[in-house]
Amino acid sequence: MLLHTVGRQLSAVVELRATMDLNKIASCHKNVHILKFDVKDFNTYGEFSKSVADIVGEEGLNVLINNAGVSSKFTRVNLVKYEQMMENFTVNTVAPLMLTKALLPLLKQAAQKNSAETFGVKKAAVINMSSVLGSIADNRQGGFYPYRSSKAALNAITRSLCFDLAADNILVVSMHPGWVKTDMGGTNAPLTVEQSVGNIVETLLKLDKSHNGCFIQYDGKQLPW
Repeated sequence: MLLHTVGRQLSAVVELRATMDLNKIASCHKNVHILKFDVKDFNTYGEFSKSVADIVGEEGLNVLINNAGVSSKFTRVNLVKYEQMMENFTVNTVAPLMLTKALLPLLKQAAQKNSAETFGVKKAAVINMSSVLGSIADNRQGGFYPYRSSKAALNAITRSLCFDLAADNILVVSMHPGWVKTDMGGTNAPLTVEQSVGNIVETLLKLDKSHNGCFIQYDGKQLPW
C-alpha cells in the first residue's frame, strides 16, 4: 500500500514534526518505507515509480491512496485568484491522475499476482481522497472555488478511471475522509485523525465491485456527485 501525503508547503516546524513522526513509525514497523516526493514536480514521477517498484518487488502495488491536497481559504468570486485555482488543480486533480498513470504497471502487477482475491483492495485499488465539498449536488453554500472545483474534477477522474481500469481488475473510488482535526481541517472539526483513519481502513476492507467508481465517505456512506 502506498500513501502519499506530500503536496502542501508546510512550515519548517510542522514539516520537522511530521518527519519525526514518520521516522518513528518506520523504526517500529520494518514494512514502512519513507520516500520523499513532491507531487508538483512531474519530472520526478518516473524516478519515484522506480523507487516504489524496488520496494514492492514482484508483489506489485495493491493500493494507491492519492492523499496529497491543498486548500485555499473560503473564497468568494470577487476574491478568487488565478494562482489559487492553478495550485489547487495541480495538486488535487492533475497529480493524482498522473501518479496513478506512473504507478499503473505496479497496480496491474498486483492485480495479476492477487488474481485469486476478490475485486477490491486485496487485489488492486486506487483510492482518491476527495471531499464532500467537491459534491456538486450538495453545494448549498458557494465559495471555495479552487478547492470545490478541483475535487469535483478529481471525482470525474475517478469515474473515468473506474471504467478504464476495470478490465485490469483495479478498483477505483473517491473517498471523503470527513471533516478532520488536521492543519487543513482546523480545530473545530468533529473527527480526530484516529477516528477518520480507523473508519477509512474498515471501509477499504469492505469495498467490492459494487463500489467501483463510487463517491463514498470514510464510513462507507455513498455521497451525491
